[in-house]
Amino acid sequence: MDEEYDVIVLGTGLKECILSGLLSVDGLKVLHMDRNDYYGGESTSLNLIQLWKRFRGDDKPPPHLGASRDYNIDMNPKFIMANGNLVRVLIHTDVTKYLYFKAVDGSYVFNKGKVHKVPANDMEALKSPLMGLFEKRRARKFFIYVQNYNESDPKTHEGMDLTRVTTKELIAKYGLDDNTIDFIGHALALHSDDRYLAEPALDTVKRMKLYAESLARFQGGSPYIYPLYGLGELPQAFARLSAVYGGTYMLNKPECKVEFDEEGKVVGVTSEGETAKCKKVVCDPSYLPGKVRKVGRVARAIAIMSHPIPSTDDSHSVQIILPQKQLGRKSDMYLFCCSYTHNVAPKGKFIAFVSTEAETDQPAIELKPGIDLLGPVDEIFFDIYDRYEPVNEPTLDNCFISTSYDATTHFESTVDDVLNMYTLITGKVSVMPWLPLVSIS
Repeated sequence: MDEEYDVIVLGTGLKECILSGLLSVDGLKVLHMDRNDYYGGESTSLNLIQLWKRFRGDDKPPPHLGASRDYNIDMNPKFIMANGNLVRVLIHTDVTKYLYFKAVDGSYVFNKGKVHKVPANDMEALKSPLMGLFEKRRARKFFIYVQNYNESDPKTHEGMDLTRVTTKELIAKYGLDDNTIDFIGHALALHSDDRYLAEPALDTVKRMKLYAESLARFQGGSPYIYPLYGLGELPQAFARLSAVYGGTYMLNKPECKVEFDEEGKVVGVTSEGETAKCKKVVCDPSYLPGKVRKVGRVARAIAIMSHPIPSTDDSHSVQIILPQKQLGRKSDMYLFCCSYTHNVAPKGKFIAFVSTEAETDQPAIELKPGIDLLGPVDEIFFDIYDRYEPVNEPTLDNCFISTSYDATTHFESTVDDVLNMYTLITGKVSVMPWLPLVSIS
């Protein structure tokens, strides 16, 4: 271990593993360490026995749930936008050869107490029960504008500069009502609160186009894909990529202590009495608690069920977004469901997550609107965890710290953090020239 590296990466969460792989492909000498004896960090996948140990201590799972090894329960489950930045990174790095993906069956939104399929284009808008006849016509015109919009072709702008016009002003031009705005902003553009309405409309239009492009890519019932056997495969796939390009991995390394010189710049990492020297450190917030601040908490419920979620056309994999206004909350609630068709549970079993930014200390009560949509559950677990973001200045200390996982059930905000960190570490604007930094949060 007494060698010098360009970068030492601490923690094997998905963000850290993607960066380790990308930096290794760039030709940097990378050492990747983790205090745990498994990959994944906070985004690891658990079998049934591990899940019980985490939430129920010494209790044993009941036999009727099936074999423990047939479960791959992701602790931070997120669907992948089929035409989003993560897919582009996967293709660019050739990590796809280590993974198999399957389309997600459905994308739904909670509106006026019911679950509805999310309309993604002008034709779906005309069929949607979310809107009345006249509202459908107005929505169709708006969808056509978004579909035709081309940033580099002023003829498609209809006289509006979307870098100056706010989303609220753009939507007002089409006279859409609050319920329509709600599902467009939260279920299509995937904003997690309503701040976007006062911001330039270009970002929202790009997000809507990404949703439609992703939906068209695999001709499925949703714009999302998900790996067979769950997300636990992703960190390991990027770890393999890093190893192929010369990266060194060390798991089960206790007390990874980051060392600094008298100017406060990182000089290495010490574990078990040995110090590996480095120019830069990449890590999750738990490795440098003095350089991060708490920015919120995520409340979540994990349920094991024997049926699909009601009102989702018997979808075996589905996302439901419950916009904040529909619940009288400050932020959205997210419902994720996957099943044996993605090899994350035994045949006949479904895994569902309900998550949101915590506004109280009572997750069971706070998550009730989402849990009520699940129907009967075999088992349910509740959890709250803190979210952190870095407060250091990487140009001064050469420490690059990821943000904690948010409550969303899609991956674009996660990849956005990775690509921004990549730019800070390498000085490159993006991973590859053709990869636009489309931000979804």
